[in-house]
Amino acid sequence: MRPVFATIILLSLAVLAAAQGAVADLSNYGVRIEPDKRVIVVLAALEAGRIAGQSGAAERAISVPLSEKGNAFREQLDRDTAQMPEELRLRIGQFVAKYKKRHQTAEDAKLIAPFIAMAYSLSPAPDLADPVVVTDLPGELLDVLDFAPLAREYFRRSGISAKLDEYVKLYQAEADGRLRSSTREMVNDYLEYLNTRPQIFYRETRKVEVQKGKSKSTVLQKTETIERERRFCIVPEMLVPTGTINFLNIRDDYYLVVPPDKDVSASDARRAFIQFVVDPLILSNSKDVTAVKDGIKSLLDERRKADPSISPDMFLAVSRSLVAAVEARELEFTKTNIAVNQAREKLAKAASDAERRQITAELDRYKRSLADESAVMLSEAYERGAVMAFYFADQLKGMEDSGFDIASSMREIIAGFDASKESDRLAKYGEARQRGLAARAERGRSVTTSIVENPVTNKLIEIQATIERREFGRATEALKKLLEDNPQEPRIYYNLGRIASMEAEATNDPNVESQKLLDAKAWYGNVIRTRSAATDPALISLTFVALGRIYEYFDDNAYALKLYEEAIKVGDAAGGGYRDALAAKQRLVKKEQ
Repeated sequence: MRPVFATIILLSLAVLAAAQGAVADLSNYGVRIEPDKRVIVVLAALEAGRIAGQSGAAERAISVPLSEKGNAFREQLDRDTAQMPEELRLRIGQFVAKYKKRHQTAEDAKLIAPFIAMAYSLSPAPDLADPVVVTDLPGELLDVLDFAPLAREYFRRSGISAKLDEYVKLYQAEADGRLRSSTREMVNDYLEYLNTRPQIFYRETRKVEVQKGKSKSTVLQKTETIERERRFCIVPEMLVPTGTINFLNIRDDYYLVVPPDKDVSASDARRAFIQFVVDPLILSNSKDVTAVKDGIKSLLDERRKADPSISPDMFLAVSRSLVAAVEARELEFTKTNIAVNQAREKLAKAASDAERRQITAELDRYKRSLADESAVMLSEAYERGAVMAFYFADQLKGMEDSGFDIASSMREIIAGFDASKESDRLAKYGEARQRGLAARAERGRSVTTSIVENPVTNKLIEIQATIERREFGRATEALKKLLEDNPQEPRIYYNLGRIASMEAEATNDPNVESQKLLDAKAWYGNVIRTRSAATDPALISLTFVALGRIYEYFDDNAYALKLYEEAIKVGDAAGGGYRDALAAKQRLVKKEQ
């Protein structure tokens, strides 16, 4: 029976701190997580370049700090392409050396960004052909476009072409862990805050000229509607510098290139996703934006006097303003709610009025600090040209508890804009900004890239490291302690079930094994009992599959089959147990025949 049960421990580890939200299939929201062969090839080609070091020995022409998994992949790549012609390595190295000479003040980690942009200008592998039109490409991309022939030659002569599909599978496997779960959490956080869904398809109406019948001189104008698909692509890439994010917006596609173990819920990736959500809202209300263009232009002109590098593009200013407002308000709103809930729990346990007053005072101070940080974020955005940031933030604040979809409210929000009330925003929030900056300095780090993280999620991530070290007793103790304050949290029960399952697999004593499985069954049962509409479907389906395996172990195949069917009903949630449930059901049905 052990082989049947062994698959329990293989249930997706990505659910260790599964996102709280109900976002299941990310593709329903225009979000995809998939490697890009073009980026892999271009960055691998850069890795292959060699130059003569100070000692005369060959060294990498460009070397960036990678994650632990990235370093391991770099070593694998070196082994797989060891037979690559040396003269090609040197020519790549010469190109990189010349490029670095033109950008002597830039660090290697920043130098690769234009190469990533260049990769997206090429056609898909294996052709990797140059773009047909280059006149509208940005200057920094044109600066490295001549690297494309070297990338194509590297693809043909290095041996990477035979390994590329294997690399893609490796990237995808790594991305299905923390990257996917944190993406689901990020998407859920913002869509829940904005009460909307991303606009995945956009219809554009335009006029075209057509000939009338067989006439060569008579031309008629015709209106046609084109439907375009919009995508937010998170691209896991082993060879990008650790801790960095590369964001590109190419027409209707938004690309976020990150290390595959990146937690995007704790990074500037959030701002990129907000832009993906709000851009069509601005475009759909372009007439309303045009109606208030004079006011926007006057504010922009004033800001450009202080910083001429600010774009005069009115629509860009509106988009950036809404992005900045959403980022600041969601951060403050979510952190405030978490703090209020924690304060309520403390107040319920407080033994005296003095203790309750202290808890309330601490909450008030914390809420003021959050408002001060929002003032800093909005002020900095305003100075960068987001001249409607404060206005949008005020509007969002008034909608946060209403449940209104921001998409249905944008027209009224834009129509209500009064530029005369915005010119003194920096002065009005000056004191709050100074307090926020002082708090940042005291913390010794910028908070602009911090996120609102559920404390349970943070603790579960810490405990996961203990589980990976197979310190089951310590992990169980930590989970039970966490459970005392969070008795309705399904993720805690799931992880307790996982540990009991792993302990059952590790023992050679049949009695201990059976007892551990009964413990796991009880923990998994609590996952089902405490689930809510906000519980991650992947977590639910994995739990049903885990329970099904246990019932199989105890020879109750009929009930196990029902559990697998329940998992199937949940649907094919990314990172869930849908496929395992299908396979298990087919196996049991066949067994009964």
